[in-house]
Amino acid sequence: MFDPARVAGMAQQLEDAGFDGAYTFEGQSDPFITVAAAAMNSERMELMTSIAVAFSRNPMNLAYLGNDLQNLSEGRFILGLGAQVKAHIERRFSMPWSKPAARMREMVLAVRTIWDCWQTGEKLKFEGEFYNHTLMSPVFSPQPNEYGPPPIFIAGVGPLMTEVAAEVGDGYFLHPFNTAKSMEELSLAAIQRGLDKAGKERDGYQVSAQVITATGLDDESMQMAVASARNQIAFYASTPAYLPVLECHGWEHLQKQANTMMREGKWAELNDLIDDDMLNTFAVVGTPAEVAVKIKDRFHGKVERISPVVYQPDVELLAALRGEIAAVC
Repeated sequence: MFDPARVAGMAQQLEDAGFDGAYTFEGQSDPFITVAAAAMNSERMELMTSIAVAFSRNPMNLAYLGNDLQNLSEGRFILGLGAQVKAHIERRFSMPWSKPAARMREMVLAVRTIWDCWQTGEKLKFEGEFYNHTLMSPVFSPQPNEYGPPPIFIAGVGPLMTEVAAEVGDGYFLHPFNTAKSMEELSLAAIQRGLDKAGKERDGYQVSAQVITATGLDDESMQMAVASARNQIAFYASTPAYLPVLECHGWEHLQKQANTMMREGKWAELNDLIDDDMLNTFAVVGTPAEVAVKIKDRFHGKVERISPVVYQPDVELLAALRGEIAAVC
């Protein structure tokens, strides 16, 4: 869900259709405002930011937002964070960038320290390399949250960020730019290293997999969904941070080609870079019934949550897709 003006009705429709959760992302609107709109128009679904850009904010910002949305949703909120890339942090948000994995680790620990201060009344003291929080007057301290602090999920692609997500987070967002091979060799392996570092068990830790889903209820919508999937794959491929996923398949040349075309403004030609083999490696393609089987084959027994990324957030299509996934899983 992305448009705050549409979210009120859509949240209720998704809940009525049986969805267990919904997420917002930081695109053309603030993801926290959208979650608030959804929270006020739903009763059962879990609501999460997937993702909110962590480094465009500070730990105190996030602590207040997380606490407020946990109260507003009556305990149904998940704070989902992602790093974004250097150019956006520095040039779009005008915020500092350095050591993203270490910074994310410290940010999550700082947010949790602030929440602990509010829950227990203990003196606030967090002193780190990037963030320092040592002042919390009673007038600015919320009452202990009756639902407890919300879980924190962290998105990552590279091994260091993924390890941090497992070490200090409650869950991990598997980026839509993933394949069965990259999930096994990069993401799940790094998650296990992070869990081992923290002395945590895989049981109880949640992986939420986002998967590019090209599906529709008729031929026209299918064609548009496939074109959108090709474009989305090419867009992600252009980002240097996502190169390890391409390297898993020997497609590293695609990164330079896509990046060059984007810098030259050749948006319409991006789709031509993604052949059918690449399309079907990254995305699940077909009717709702067909993609449900493909999702099961790719993710069953490996992740706890599935979030199909579709071309249009049409509730009728999403409901049909949910029904098919539930039937095969």
